[in-house]
Amino acid sequence: MNQTIGKYRWTVVALLFFATTVNYLDRQVIGLLKPTLEKAFSWTETDYGNIVMAFSAAYALGMLIFGQIIDRIGTKMGYVISIITWSLAAIGHAFARNTFGFGVARAALGLGESGNFPAAIKAVAEWFPKKERALATGIFNSGANIGAVVAPIMVPWILGLWGWQEAFIITGAIGFIWLIFWWIFYEIPVRHKRLGKAEFDYIHSDQEEDGQTDQPVKWMRLLKIRQTWAFFFGKLLTDPIWWFFLFWLPSYFSSTFQIDLKKPSLELAVVYTATTFGSIGGGYLSGYFIRLGWPVFRARKTAMFIFALCVVPIILAKYATNVWVAVGLISLAAAAHQAWSANIFTTASDMFPKKAVSSIVGIGGMAGAVGGILFPMLVGRLLDFYKAAGDITVGYNLLFVICGCMYLLAWGIMHLFTPKMEKVQV
Repeated sequence: MNQTIGKYRWTVVALLFFATTVNYLDRQVIGLLKPTLEKAFSWTETDYGNIVMAFSAAYALGMLIFGQIIDRIGTKMGYVISIITWSLAAIGHAFARNTFGFGVARAALGLGESGNFPAAIKAVAEWFPKKERALATGIFNSGANIGAVVAPIMVPWILGLWGWQEAFIITGAIGFIWLIFWWIFYEIPVRHKRLGKAEFDYIHSDQEEDGQTDQPVKWMRLLKIRQTWAFFFGKLLTDPIWWFFLFWLPSYFSSTFQIDLKKPSLELAVVYTATTFGSIGGGYLSGYFIRLGWPVFRARKTAMFIFALCVVPIILAKYATNVWVAVGLISLAAAAHQAWSANIFTTASDMFPKKAVSSIVGIGGMAGAVGGILFPMLVGRLLDFYKAAGDITVGYNLLFVICGCMYLLAWGIMHLFTPKMEKVQV
């Protein structure tokens, strides 16, 4: 069979792509409405940081819960539970009447959205051979960027026509549309009634046996494996940077370059469009190295090192006096993050058998969310300090320095734990 994505694998990728688009659309709404909500509820940067932390804490807990749930009940039902929870939570923001109410809605959103990546990465492991997994992950993960591109156009438009409550309701309701297609079209290969033998054999051409009847591996057993900790620290140190881009970039452009967030933002659209190319290109690059004959783990690690280097120039954003210079530097860093993300997720399915993939992704996602709890604490207090001092831009510049260093640090720690990234036997 030709080594391209087949008919049914294409369908799976499309479903995962649109789920991730909706996931990040719902996640980003609050960042775009931040200036409006700050005035309506008299939020400080610390208040907003606490709301982001509520999301992150619930996301961390949810990652552990959904990782095990999905390994037990499967990707199809796991995704159903996840998207119903997060769509209802997204709509629930419209009914919040104070800061505490937003924190509750945000926590519910984090709990629901935490099921997205454990289910999606497991679905990729079920439907793709290793040589195509990074590309498939990059394609569906680019949905995050599409959601981030659509949001700066869609949310201000809804805000201008109807108000901030309607922005949460309309974007939250989109998830239920996706749910219909997921229920109709998705099934694992061994149960798919229309999947041909040639494509089935190709899917399993370089994998371990399907193992769908195997019992999931318990967390405590996984925590004794050093490959788990490589994935843990890789996510812990880099996920919070992407969340910073999602939740604070609109405010950065507004405060530093006086961008009006009540209107569609071309600057944000450009940043998140660039990340689409990063996500797909990142998945392609490691796959290209594999096709050249490189070992899988060497290909992943080399690609990730390249992407870590590409984030470093964001440190120079503090010298940008023109908005488009800042857009260029941030676009490169954000695209590199998504390229890194496509590959680090794939290392989970490279190193672990399918019966443990969702649990490992859950553990790593929990680690990233813990970083997402701690980093907003720093961000909120740092920006409040420099806002009070009269120049909030200094705070953003310090944060960009942190962003520029974090990926190389993460790569180094991952290499320390897994110099050869051997396959785990559990």
